[in-house]
Amino acid sequence: MSEKSGAVTDPSRTMIESVLVANRGEIACRVFRTCRDLGMATVAVFSDADAGALHVREADTAVRLPGAAPAETYLRGDLIVKAALAAGADAVHPGYGFLSENADFARAVIGAGLVWIGPPPEAIEAMASKTRAKELMGLPPLDLADVTEADLPLLIKATAGGGGRGMRVVRQLTELEGELTAARAEALGAFGDGDVFVEPYIEGGRHVEVQILADAHGTIWVLGTRDCSLQRRHQKVIEEAPAPGLGPELTDELYALAVRAAKATEYRGAGTVEFLVADGRAHFLEMNTRLQVEHPVTEAVFGVDLVALQLRVAEGAALAATPPAPHGHAIEARLYAEDPAADWAPQTGTIHQLAVDGARLDQGYAAGDTVGVHYDPMLAKAVVHAPTRAEAARKLARALERARIHGPVTNRDLLVRSLRHSDFADLAGHPGSADPAGRPGGAGLDAARLDTGFYDRNLPGLTAPLPGAPYAALAAALADAAARGGRFGGGWRNVPSQPQVKRYGDHEVRYRLTRRGLEADAHPRVRLDAAAPDRVRLEINGVTREFAVSRYGDTVYVDTASGCHTLTAHPRFTDPSDLVAPGSLLAPMPGVVVRVADGVEEGCRVHAGQPLLWLEAMKMEHRVVAPASGTLTALHAAPGRQVEVGALLAVVASEDEEA
Repeated sequence: MSEKSGAVTDPSRTMIESVLVANRGEIACRVFRTCRDLGMATVAVFSDADAGALHVREADTAVRLPGAAPAETYLRGDLIVKAALAAGADAVHPGYGFLSENADFARAVIGAGLVWIGPPPEAIEAMASKTRAKELMGLPPLDLADVTEADLPLLIKATAGGGGRGMRVVRQLTELEGELTAARAEALGAFGDGDVFVEPYIEGGRHVEVQILADAHGTIWVLGTRDCSLQRRHQKVIEEAPAPGLGPELTDELYALAVRAAKATEYRGAGTVEFLVADGRAHFLEMNTRLQVEHPVTEAVFGVDLVALQLRVAEGAALAATPPAPHGHAIEARLYAEDPAADWAPQTGTIHQLAVDGARLDQGYAAGDTVGVHYDPMLAKAVVHAPTRAEAARKLARALERARIHGPVTNRDLLVRSLRHSDFADLAGHPGSADPAGRPGGAGLDAARLDTGFYDRNLPGLTAPLPGAPYAALAAALADAAARGGRFGGGWRNVPSQPQVKRYGDHEVRYRLTRRGLEADAHPRVRLDAAAPDRVRLEINGVTREFAVSRYGDTVYVDTASGCHTLTAHPRFTDPSDLVAPGSLLAPMPGVVVRVADGVEEGCRVHAGQPLLWLEAMKMEHRVVAPASGTLTALHAAPGRQVEVGALLAVVASEDEEA
């Protein structure tokens, strides 16, 4: 038996030689890494949009999936099975998302004579439908025909999906029909199945899940709990293991329910049973019959490789009688190309640098890659492990703060502030210790503030501008002067010269370099220590600080010990054609116009906040609303139109302008 894997070696078992991963991005790269460690060959599949993607470059061989649109490519199970046979793979790992919980795809893989690295199709089928899963657990969903005001608020969920796709909160019955339409469309695009259901929406609950692993010999491991409460749009942002403050009785209940789900489906492989915990009670949500995005925190705490265990279980190996004992605490943060301050709008563009020291980084992109519009905007996951929760939170926050991430706007600053926020960090005193059964200590710990409403309550403070931008702009200007051959060591004129002026966004920098040194109008207590094209050292109020400066066209990134400032260098003169007319609605991201609201047409009256149209980007729908009450004077959007970021969608003449 391997101590790391916990699987008992059986010489007669099926040996996997080559694995095709029916997925893309970070999870494909993650599975390939373990396959290489185990001596298995790797095969990637890719859409035309992913032809140069990192997962394609990291595989031994790759197969293009022809014909389908990029958003649909990885849902073509028939093409993926053909690719596996053509490449000589003898096993298929589904990753997560796409076809990972599709029983028909699992049957097609097995029917082609390939090893399916996942649970039996029957187990997937039993739990893939969220409505059937609830019935199996004795918790049938609400009947849409019987929904009343008393059932509000409601949560609409995709029957076949997860990851927040096809999910909507409804607080007024008048919103139900419209949100059902949006949820069905989103579910159909993400999973190929537009069925949805509704259930009561539990406010202020914690999202807690239990990791299980089962073999074909009757052994079921319970590998502790995870807390995944910090979410936006019902998608997880920060996860940790073990879930803090549950207490032994509630933990035992969660474990028992997870084992019940595994036994009810004769489960095999890795799976996760998810719950909403509120008022000391566990409410079953669903069972994910696959590997979870957040599996690394469990790996860190239990000292296992879950992908290796999946592979060995698929080969027929038996698990040890008991799982390894847990140690310490682990936290994972998902790094997204998105702007939390702009309603979490996904971002696109070229990644110039992506480096996070001091953390495990599971990434789907590398420097030079381009984030497009077709897929989820997650760039990477940063994971740390430490003896205690407090140390893990501190370590991860610092690693992210010091990271060099240049390219599209990301949620990096939000992650750092989340980990240090009192609603999260005040719980960091939890020791992260566990008893031999893997149950966390800290019974009675007040974890009420660690819930799924965290971002609803705290977003403005978490997205405030990073302090210190004026100093970053000064450093950028000095680095620019050094790059253009500026003189910083003598030869100053006796007659005072006009100040040098440089503009970065809202920041105007005025400075002189005199025989007395740097003279900056807005910074009288700043002294220049050194300046080079890529690095500036300033003494600010007696404290020396380093600024690393990187330029990509007009965009300048200034990395400091407390984060990165992104600046845009302004030209000296502005082209009048670049000015945007008041009331213009610009596309916040590249995407496709999926629909225009009923009755919205040129000349109609609109009110502030009224939804005008919906854009689809990265498999999510985004509402575009009227910025003010007034008249819609222009409408340039039509269903099916592909738009780039900044494209003019509509113009609203406000009531003030009309007056």
